[in-house]
Amino acid sequence: MKIIVPMAGRGSRLRPHTLTIPKPLIPIAGKPIVHRLVEDIASVCNEKVDEIAFIIGDFGIEVENNLISIAESLGAKGSIYHQEQALGTAHAILCAKDSLKGNVVVAFADTLFKADFKLDNTSDGIIWVKQIEDPSAFGVVKLNEKNEITDFVEKPDSYVSNLAIIGIYYFKSGEQLCGELEFLIDNNIKDNGEYQLTNALENMKNKGVVFKPGEVTEWLDCGNKDVTVNTNKKVLELNREYSKEHSSEKFKNSVVVPPCFIGENVDLTNSIIGPYVSIGDNTKINNCVIKNTIIQENSCIENAVLNNSMIGNNACYIGQEKDLSIGDYTEIKS
Repeated sequence: MKIIVPMAGRGSRLRPHTLTIPKPLIPIAGKPIVHRLVEDIASVCNEKVDEIAFIIGDFGIEVENNLISIAESLGAKGSIYHQEQALGTAHAILCAKDSLKGNVVVAFADTLFKADFKLDNTSDGIIWVKQIEDPSAFGVVKLNEKNEITDFVEKPDSYVSNLAIIGIYYFKSGEQLCGELEFLIDNNIKDNGEYQLTNALENMKNKGVVFKPGEVTEWLDCGNKDVTVNTNKKVLELNREYSKEHSSEKFKNSVVVPPCFIGENVDLTNSIIGPYVSIGDNTKINNCVIKNTIIQENSCIENAVLNNSMIGNNACYIGQEKDLSIGDYTEIKS
């Protein structure tokens, strides 16, 4: 089994956090999005993952080494491919042409999921879907009475289905997928100016490939700041992750309300942390009340009240300490 992870996008909606690192390496509960993604996929596969291929932009050698380490942590070979132009989902996947062999899972690295099914690798193809209330902003699938996918509809104007495609796909034959992607490129078949995976899926279906849905119990988006913070909350809830590393030495007059993730060598002083807070390694926090927030590594926060926030690496935020005497019926907003 191979996992193909297209992740060359710029992550514009998550700026400024993606100005220095690609979005899939943003930590959720102390672990990069893409690391959690491939772990979750491996957990539903019925066979060993031999290779994880990452399709990236010009992210630098440090990022490439990090990605290879993620693959190796799962006992798989890590491969790096580059997409130099953003020409669509089909083009991105085809950049990993040399890895499109045998059983393949394609997973776009801006989403996490939880599922209670095991992958049936005897199926022609499986498309991960989630039942949602308003599917109009997503691609959806229609099913027949045999629970087979009959149609792919991109952002329907009127209701056709509430099963949204979450961006994870299984193909029994990577070679067949590769051939259909090459057909789109060779014949310049585009939608909205780009080569789209859905066109390849439609061609495969018309040639007799049977796609079935793999319905997930949780679909966690990481597209912008608010949904990423909410995803951090959900992952902490699902896993009840809470690290007390060095708490006796480093947590001074502070309270941590779980679930939280506290990294290595974190200093907490006179603070209340949690619930739903992730703090990266070597960060120092003093005189703060923080909940529902992601703070990355090597940062310093003082005199702050934070909620629904993201703080990057090597950041410094120092608020104003106040000495106040507030009377009845007074309201102060800062």
